[in-house]
Amino acid sequence: MLNFDPNQVVIYALVFVLGLLVGGFLFTGGGRKWKARYTAEVDRRKELEARHVAAEKDWREQESLHAAALRDRPVVAPVPAPVAPVAAPVAAAAAVPVIDREVTSDRSNEPLLATKKPSGVLDRMLGRDKDGDGINDSEDDHVDRDGDGVDDRKEV
Repeated sequence: MLNFDPNQVVIYALVFVLGLLVGGFLFTGGGRKWKARYTAEVDRRKELEARHVAAEKDWREQESLHAAALRDRPVVAPVPAPVAPVAAPVAAAAAVPVIDREVTSDRSNEPLLATKKPSGVLDRMLGRDKDGDGINDSEDDHVDRDGDGVDDRKEV
């Protein structure tokens, strides 16, 4: 058990009474204020609910009119999209690189070769993708995409 001497007990009692007095003075007169705020909030909530009920009636009416309009609209058969002619396969298919259509570069819709691994944010941060085209440049010895014989990568 804790041993308190009489002076400590008196000090704790005075601090408790002082706290009651300060709290009483701080909250004096607030009894009517919170009731007024509460009733104002309740009135506002009732007004918002009444407005929502009126708006909901309008919404339901508009929805039923929209459904009736969709029902009364004549059904039109969809027109099939024109089909583009397919080109004949190339004779030298082995010389054409395989293209992965799902993986695209970051800056354009140019398809990447299936043998290339797309680079991510970490590769750009580490300098593996110097030109930001989505291809890991550290795997390439020479990058010539436009066929002019010059390396297309930018120097850092």
